[in-house]
Amino acid sequence: MSDGVHTPLPTPVRRAAVVFVFITVLIDILAFGIIIPVLPHLIESMTGGGVSGAAWWVGVFGTVFAAVQFISSPIQGALSDRFGRRPVILLSNLGLGLDFVIMALAPSLWVLLLGRIISGFTAASFTTANAYIADVTPPEKRAGAFGLLGGAFGIGFIIGPALGGFLGGLDLRLPFWVAAGLALTNFLYGFFILPESLPPERRAPKFEPHSAHPLGALRLLRCSPTVFGLAIVTFLFYLAHYVLQTTFVLYADYRYHWGAQAVGFVLALVGACDGTVQVFLTGRLARRFGERRVLITGLLFGTAAFAVMGLADTGWVFLIGIPLMALWSLSGPPMQSIMTRCVAPDQQGRLQGAITSLGSFAGIFGPYLFAQIFAFSIAPARTVHLPGIAFLLAAALVAAGVVVAARATRDVAPLLDPP
Repeated sequence: MSDGVHTPLPTPVRRAAVVFVFITVLIDILAFGIIIPVLPHLIESMTGGGVSGAAWWVGVFGTVFAAVQFISSPIQGALSDRFGRRPVILLSNLGLGLDFVIMALAPSLWVLLLGRIISGFTAASFTTANAYIADVTPPEKRAGAFGLLGGAFGIGFIIGPALGGFLGGLDLRLPFWVAAGLALTNFLYGFFILPESLPPERRAPKFEPHSAHPLGALRLLRCSPTVFGLAIVTFLFYLAHYVLQTTFVLYADYRYHWGAQAVGFVLALVGACDGTVQVFLTGRLARRFGERRVLITGLLFGTAAFAVMGLADTGWVFLIGIPLMALWSLSGPPMQSIMTRCVAPDQQGRLQGAITSLGSFAGIFGPYLFAQIFAFSIAPARTVHLPGIAFLLAAALVAAGVVVAARATRDVAPLLDPP
């Protein structure tokens, strides 16, 4: 296994760099989180087809966004390997801000869809931020660093959806303007503050088009049995997660009668629980029990969380699944950390681009799959309504991931787990 780092940065410099990228990701997540509670309702207002019709279009939006990211993510990862992480992050933030302006002004559903397409091309900062963390952090500390980055996601989802729900209660388009302001502020922050993490001597010697297209990038994931197995787990992880992105807002409205503000507060609770786990537990548990055990345990919690959410016939029972969902996030950082150990420093961007493409590939099917299952289960013609069946499917996918992860990491367990 490659250690992924040739010359570790001094500790103070490494910590400062991690703080910089943490803030960059936090602001991006705030911008994304703000529009989550309102985008499905804005789509619903443009379609006029009720919840069932809106669910179909939400699935289309999610699938198109994922398809665009599937194509663009490996290109962005390869560009960051060749030219550095900083310029890719900056261009991403600038494009994202302009995209939110387009969506704020969108007069029709098709213009709104165009905005999501642009967003798919420009939303590269998450991919490049993970490569950035791999650049500046030694292998044994990466699970904690990835957990800290996950904490930025959690904190962003504490504030973003709650703020978006509040703003959406005033005007459905107001959250998009605020999101645009945050993304453009992030561009300025990165332009003046964010340092480069990949020095010229550690960059790829040239940009290779064959490694920048989706299938070429995914071939990197076959570099070892461990990476290939964890790539399958990653696909299942992302696929299951799309049930939340695609159906949660409409599912909560249909089953529990939660409006935009209630959904915003619930998502803030999700973010609070997730951020707490990522910042305070992931690194400590990985050091204490080992990355493999934490990975498998997190997946078991995810299985339980989706099962509870799918079976909950009242809102307060659904809320029980939220802390379980937060503990599911324990599985992500160790999975990332183990995979980064297996590739060279000049391949970290390609690896993160491939992982993002894998998630986007799941997104090509996931949003449509879960949206259609949800729409079918609540259609007026149905004599039996099973609105939670999409969440139960997600539980089955994560449970399959437990089995694959256990097998994929079995041979390297002595390197990952303490005695």
